[in-house]
Amino acid sequence: MRTYDFSPLYRSAIGFDRLAHLFDGAQRAEAQPSYPPYNIELVSEDQYRITMAVAGFERSEIEIETERDTLKITGRKPREEAQRNFLHRGIASRNFEHSFQLADHVRVVGAQLDNGLLNIELAREIPEALKPRKIVIDAVGDNVQALKAA
Repeated sequence: MRTYDFSPLYRSAIGFDRLAHLFDGAQRAEAQPSYPPYNIELVSEDQYRITMAVAGFERSEIEIETERDTLKITGRKPREEAQRNFLHRGIASRNFEHSFQLADHVRVVGAQLDNGLLNIELAREIPEALKPRKIVIDAVGDNVQALKAA
């Protein structure tokens, strides 16, 4: 595995430390947990969907939380009182916690649990002040005369 040194970025770039920390963390982190399995889908230019297979979990056992730029999905199964004797156990029902880093201006717009699949809808909503805008070029003489008349 290749390693990269991001210390020059820390020394020369202001405000990009979050990005550098993400790269550092991705290098050092172990593989992302594979349970429960999930898909990340680009629905349209500014819409995304995370689909997570959570068979056996009820709505009350799943918690979805966003804080700043992190989406955290947690599943907690209550302890079973009765001891069960499985001959084969192929359906996982263990607790899980999965976090996703969200880009700027991406927010969760809805979630739905249907047939064991949890669908989380996300949208990128750029504020009007940050959207590109066209600047009209006027003749300098016209603006000066309009200002004097007003």
